[in-house]
Amino acid sequence: MIKKIKNKISNKYREFVDTVLPGYCYKSRFLSSLYYFAFSSAFRRECRAVLAGKVKHLEDIKVQKANFYLLVRNTHRIEKGLLMRPMKKVFAMDYISETVDSYSGFVKNGDISHAKQLKWFTDVLSTYFDTVAPSGMIAIEKEKFLKSKKLLNGEIREVSSIPYLREENKMTSISYEQFFALNRQRRSVRWFKNQPVERDKIDKAILVALQAPSACNRQPFEYRVFDDPELVKKVVDFPMGTKGYAHSIQTFIVVVGNLDAYFSERDRHLIYVDASLANMALMLALETLGLSSCPINWPDIESREIMMENFLSLSTHQRPIMCIGVGYPDFTGKVAFSEKRNLNQTRKFN
Repeated sequence: MIKKIKNKISNKYREFVDTVLPGYCYKSRFLSSLYYFAFSSAFRRECRAVLAGKVKHLEDIKVQKANFYLLVRNTHRIEKGLLMRPMKKVFAMDYISETVDSYSGFVKNGDISHAKQLKWFTDVLSTYFDTVAPSGMIAIEKEKFLKSKKLLNGEIREVSSIPYLREENKMTSISYEQFFALNRQRRSVRWFKNQPVERDKIDKAILVALQAPSACNRQPFEYRVFDDPELVKKVVDFPMGTKGYAHSIQTFIVVVGNLDAYFSERDRHLIYVDASLANMALMLALETLGLSSCPINWPDIESREIMMENFLSLSTHQRPIMCIGVGYPDFTGKVAFSEKRNLNQTRKFN
């Protein structure tokens, strides 16, 4: 009897917190913050992850003097300065020092897995120092840069990873109708053949995904790909929404966001924006390779977060973004029609 009364009180309290209290608290930022501090833990994992990413980002700058994401961001900022019309005689004064420091640390680290981006860093910085008007500060940073560049032992050859002019006669011949047809062809497929997916096809699709736009080119995401049947069988049940067809999925991809790509909370949503841009390109690429996919929502539910965190050995600053089931489509299985909203519902000019 006492247990029933306690449950009834608990349910009433939960109902009040979930349905009544928000109606009062949303009216001000203070009350909204108070609500999520005192009554709801919905954002606590995200808050910790954002803070952990910020701390790691700052530590990489201050302690290691070699923050990869800062170097990528600032190199892209310099690129934009180099392509401006007209180009300023002097720019990047407020961040060139930290850029060269990170470049020097990166070169000393000697991580060859970033060889192409190392060439990009070197080419852009070389062009920058050859282009901007010399000054006391720029001359000092140029000397530091050239000293680090020498450590590459001539590995960086011709300058080509810099802003360039696109050639009109080399633009793709793919028509709008063809591209629209590809997008119509891509549907969330839940029935796949019992046929392994070649890894090189997954790699090809990811290469396409990596061409997607990303804020300051940071690409704050990574793909964890599982094709071992036993591992797929385990991880495929972590997200909600795979019930009934999980057994059909041949390859399972977990997209992970890295919040250490950012120095400020203002950019905390970019892991979702940038990864989503890349994931759409990936799924379209899969279609061109004879494969199909099903994007799977990742719910922010603590018990499932813990399962995924342990399975992937995630750091505090990493967040699962979404999952993608992949395989060769079984054409005897149906797909949802899922009529889309019409143009006038989703578009407004001016």
